[in-house]
Amino acid sequence: MKEDYSDIIGLPHYEPVNHKRMPLKERAAQFAPYAALGSPTPEITPAQEDQEQQEEYY
Repeated sequence: MKEDYSDIIGLPHYEPVNHKRMPLKERAAQFAPYAALGSPTPEITPAQEDQEQQEEYY
């Protein structure tokens, strides 16, 4: 089995035949409500992680 994808690297990008592509502005509007949800978990900085580890030992 080939895993280097050399057989498909030179192929043109697929273009739909039966309908036009959705403009980027409309596509962005379609997914905009999900942007309000944000990340499911807050980002943890290394400093916060160190502090949490220190609290576990005490």
